[in-house]
Amino acid sequence: MTELEKGPRGLRRGRGARERILGASSQLFREQGINTTGMDQLCAVAEVSKRTLYQHFSGKDELIAEHLRRFDPNILPEVFDRTDLTPRERLLAAFEIHAPLCPFIAAAVEIQDPDHPARVYAAEYKRAFAARLTEAAREAGAADPEQLGEQLALLLDGASARSRVLNTDAFSTAAGIAAVLIDDALSGR
Repeated sequence: MTELEKGPRGLRRGRGARERILGASSQLFREQGINTTGMDQLCAVAEVSKRTLYQHFSGKDELIAEHLRRFDPNILPEVFDRTDLTPRERLLAAFEIHAPLCPFIAAAVEIQDPDHPARVYAAEYKRAFAARLTEAAREAGAADPEQLGEQLALLLDGASARSRVLNTDAFSTAAGIAAVLIDDALSGR
């Protein structure tokens, strides 16, 4: 970056500030958590002034909610609308696609206010994801698709939490357990 691309205080000029802010929030929220990430730090990593940040977001609450909305906009169609996979394969694919640490769980744990926009969005996302698992279980012919959908949602959330706490990949183990649950549900056991 040349000096002409920077403003008087060394901050970046021009377009892309909103995306830089969202990129910085994604990085910092993932690495150190929502509550420990400060606005000054976000501005420094995004290379924007506080004024610029507040021109794009009314506050940290709005930034957190937008971070969650943008984290995963295509995961539901990416997994569940694939016509090249059988319904069983789509259920298992959720464990591959969902492997990144789940920011929805992190937000719900860190934000105590049940009416906070990010927490409300996290709950909506989790319900929608479980509903899609249930629908795929129904398409696969599960004896009790609601139960299988909830089991798989719980397994995914548990793998995400375990991965976050232990800084390890629990999704491959969870996928093995999911295969057993799916096969049992499809055989009518």
